[in-house]
Amino acid sequence: MNNKKFLKKLKNIIPIHIIPKFQYETDLLKWNKKQEKIFSKKIIQKNKNIKIKKNFKKSGIKKLYINCSFKNYHIEHDGHKKVLSLTKDYAKNFNNHISNFIFLGRPGTGKNHLATAIGNYLISKGKKVFITTISNLMLKIKSTFNNQDKKNTEEKFINYLSKIDLLIFDEIGIQTQSKYEKIIINQIIDRRYSSKKSTGMLSNLNFYEIKTILGERIIDRMKFGNSLCLNFNWNSYRNKNQIKL
Repeated sequence: MNNKKFLKKLKNIIPIHIIPKFQYETDLLKWNKKQEKIFSKKIIQKNKNIKIKKNFKKSGIKKLYINCSFKNYHIEHDGHKKVLSLTKDYAKNFNNHISNFIFLGRPGTGKNHLATAIGNYLISKGKKVFITTISNLMLKIKSTFNNQDKKNTEEKFINYLSKIDLLIFDEIGIQTQSKYEKIIINQIIDRRYSSKKSTGMLSNLNFYEIKTILGERIIDRMKFGNSLCLNFNWNSYRNKNQIKL
């Protein structure tokens, strides 16, 4: 039944004292188109929310840091203000070109908070983020060795890591530093470099120490493009919250 016939039939069945919402076919057509747009927007938003939830689950973000954001980063001095400003700019200007970062400093200085804040922000914008330690990365890769399931192979996992929008390595320096480990890290960084994907690194070591561990080649890759290297050279937040016995 077309709109014209529908309106005619509607006029015949509704009481005389009730004025129909649509007097003409053009009015009904406009209303239908408007409703279609509203429905379409709802479906798009629903699909976007499903994608964001899926990306959060796969992100590797620990429960301790799941709520980290730029807004709840605690500021006590100019150093905090500087790293907050630079990391916010990094996240807001993020694109799929190479834009790496290295955060260095002692434990409890806010490196993980801001790295996760970047991750949370990008995931909310539809990007894929994955945070892992080198130790967990190697455990995951080694778990594929005796796996007869061809869906989970070393090559497929490395390929997956190479395509994520932002890959963050935590605890650089707390690793075995074996030859195989260095080959894997080099392989991942090289593939991400070739694919113009961004990588982040967090470490309690200084720049010279991580350069010694990872090698000049990886550090050279990490410095490419709009890279960010920040030193969190202040005391730990945790020390201030310790209970004195």
